[in-house]
Amino acid sequence: MAAGKLVLLLVVLMATTTSRAAAAAASMEGRHEEWTAENGRTYEDAAEKARRFNAGGNRTYSLGVNEFTDLTDEEFVARYTAAGYYSNATSFEFGVAVHKLPGFMYENVSLSSEGGYTQGIDWRERGAVTNVKNQGNCGCCWAFSAVAAMEGINQITTNALVNLSAQQLLDCSSKDAGCNGGYFTEAFAYIGDGGGITTESAYPYQRAQGSCRFSAGEEGVATIRGYQEVPLNEAALAQAVAHQPVSVAITAGGFRFKQYQNGVFMADHCDDDLHLNHEVTVVGYGVDDGDYWLIKNSWGTGWGEQGYMRLQKDQRACGIVGTSTRSIAPAYPVMAA
Repeated sequence: MAAGKLVLLLVVLMATTTSRAAAAAASMEGRHEEWTAENGRTYEDAAEKARRFNAGGNRTYSLGVNEFTDLTDEEFVARYTAAGYYSNATSFEFGVAVHKLPGFMYENVSLSSEGGYTQGIDWRERGAVTNVKNQGNCGCCWAFSAVAAMEGINQITTNALVNLSAQQLLDCSSKDAGCNGGYFTEAFAYIGDGGGITTESAYPYQRAQGSCRFSAGEEGVATIRGYQEVPLNEAALAQAVAHQPVSVAITAGGFRFKQYQNGVFMADHCDDDLHLNHEVTVVGYGVDDGDYWLIKNSWGTGWGEQGYMRLQKDQRACGIVGTSTRSIAPAYPVMAA
C-alpha cells in the first residue's frame, strides 16, 4: 500500500474511532439529561452537572464509555449474556448429579481464625488468577466462569498458574448450549468425565462453537473429582472464597451495569427486572471501600476495573446468591486426590 493511502486510511480510522466515542458519550449524557428532567434535578453550573453525572450523588461507583455504550440495554443483554438460555431452562441438574459432591467442605471454617480473612482476600495477589479474557459476541460466560475457578484451584493445589481452555468447554461440554448459554456445574461435570481440561495455548479461544477436538483418552492439564455447591447465603460464599475462587451466577443487565467503570457497584442499582443471566467468578472480597465481592468478568479489560467489578457485599447484590424468582447456587471444583 502506498504511503499516502496508508496515512489516509489511518486518518479515517482515527476519525471513525473518535466519532464513535463522541457518539457514545453523547448517548450517556442524553440519558442523564432525560433522568434529570424526569426527576426534577437542577445544577448550579456545568461543573456540578459533570460531577453529578459521574458520581451520581451518593453513588459509590462511576460510569464510563466502553465498547458497549452504543448498544441498547436489550441488545447488550442479548449479545453478551445468556438471558434466553437461563429463562428457558427447566432444570439445573441435568446429568451432573454424579459429580455433585455431598456437603460443603468449608462449612465449619471460622474466618476469624484464618489469618485475617475477615479483612478480605484477593486471589490475584496470591497468584491464582490469570489475565482477564473477552468472550466477545458469544454467550459462553459459563465456560469462562468455570475456567477461572479451575485455574484458581489448580494454582492453589499445584503452585502453577496456567491459562486453561474455555474453547474446549465451549466445543466439548455437550450438556451446555455453546454460545447460547450453559452452567458452570455442567462444565465441571464435563471436566470430571472427559479426562480434564487442557491449556488455552493448546486449544485457543475462537469466539464461536466448533467440533470437539479433545478426546477422553487425552490427559488434561487439570482434572477434578467433582464440585460442591455453596449454600445460598453470603456467609457461606465468603467461607468458600477464602479458600478458592468460586463460580457464581448474577443479574448483569441495564445501563448502569453495562457502563460500570470503577468503584463498588451498589446492590440497589442492580436491575431487579432481570433474571439471573450471566456467570462470573468471585476471586476475592474486601472491606477497603466498603464490603464488596471482587468479581472477574469475561468482557475484556475495557469494562469495569480492567475487567473486574467490586460488587456490594452482604446485600445479595445482583442475585449473587440467588434472586426471589430463581436461584443458581455458587459452586467450586474439587481437585482429584
